[in-house]
Amino acid sequence: MNWKADWVKYRLIFNFEARTSRQVMTYKDTYFVRIRDLDSPENFGIGEVNLFKGLSADDTPDFERKLTRACQLEPEGQKGYREVKSSAINFGFETARLNLVGKICPEHYPMLFNTDWAQGKASIKINGLVWMGDQATMAKRIEEKLNQGYACVKLKIGGIDFDQELALLESIRRRYSSQEIELRLDANGAFRPNEALEKLKRLSAYDIHSIEQPIRAGQWEAMARLCEETPIPIALDEELIGVRSLREKKSLLSTIQPAYIILKPALCGGFEDSLDWIEAANNLDIDWWVTSALESNVGLASIAQWTFGWENPLPQGLGTGMLYINNIPAPLYIKEAGLWCDPSKKFDYGVIGFPD
Repeated sequence: MNWKADWVKYRLIFNFEARTSRQVMTYKDTYFVRIRDLDSPENFGIGEVNLFKGLSADDTPDFERKLTRACQLEPEGQKGYREVKSSAINFGFETARLNLVGKICPEHYPMLFNTDWAQGKASIKINGLVWMGDQATMAKRIEEKLNQGYACVKLKIGGIDFDQELALLESIRRRYSSQEIELRLDANGAFRPNEALEKLKRLSAYDIHSIEQPIRAGQWEAMARLCEETPIPIALDEELIGVRSLREKKSLLSTIQPAYIILKPALCGGFEDSLDWIEAANNLDIDWWVTSALESNVGLASIAQWTFGWENPLPQGLGTGMLYINNIPAPLYIKEAGLWCDPSKKFDYGVIGFPD
C-alpha cells in the first residue's frame, strides 16, 4: 500500500471556563494526522494526536518536529511512528491507521468497526462530569447532572475552599444515598501528602466511591502509604503518565497498590501501551476504567470504540463531547447517561482544514 501522512493543528474552544486544581482552560490545541492511500485517494484515515499542554509527557518544544518526523516514517508501514517515542503520536497514528484499513477491509477489525456500539445498538455507560467553580456554580452543575439521570457523578475538587466542597457533598447526600448516586472525586493532585489522609477521612463521611490522584504524581512511597491507610479507594491518573516500560508499570502498581487506575490512551502510550497497563492491573486485581483526555469527537469516538470492546461494566469517563463550541461534527450523542453512536451520521472532517 502506498501511504502518505500529514498533520494539521486545530484549536478547540471551551464553551465555559474549564477549571481544575492545576489550571483554567478556555481553549485546547490538538493535532490531527491523516494517512492517505495514494493509489486510492478516497481511502484515508484520520486520527487525533492529543497533546495535553501542561500534563502530557509529550509537552516539549520539539513536539511538532517529532510529529513531522512520524509522518515521514509512516509510509514505511511498520509502525515507524513509534520511533519518535510519543504517547500522543502513538494514539493518533494507531487510530488513523485503523480507520484507513477499516475503510478497505472492515471485516478485519470487528472490535473497532462491527460492535453493537458502532452499529448504534448499545451504549457505553458514563459518569457525569462536574467541573470546578464557585460553590453556587458547582451546585447548579451538580443539579443538572442529577436531572439528566446520571447514576454516577464525578466532581473535580481542590479548587475552592475545602469546607465548601464538603458542604456540596453533604447537600447531595441529604437527597441521594450512595445506592442512588455514586460519587467519584478527582483531586488532580491538589492535596499535600501531610494533609491528604485527614482530608480523605473527612470526605469519607459522604460515601465516596473513589478519589483520583489525591496527591501529586511521582511520590510513590507517600501514595503507597495513603492507599494503605485511606478510608476512600484511590485511583491513579496522572501517576501513569510518562511510565512507558512494562517493567516500570508493574513496579509502580505493585508498589502503590491502588484500588483503581484510570486509562487515558493518549497520555498512556496509545492503545497498544494501554494494554500493558490493563495486563499489569488485572494481575494485581486492580480495577480500571477509561477516561478521555479532553479530545475532540475524533479522539473520543476512537476511545469509545476501543473501550466498548473490553466490556468493562464500570461507568467510563467519556462524556466530554459537549465541551467545545467548535467540536468536529460526529455521530456521537449522549442519552440516558450513556454514550451512543448513530451510524446513519458521519464525521465532518472538512472543518479540520486538511489541504487537498
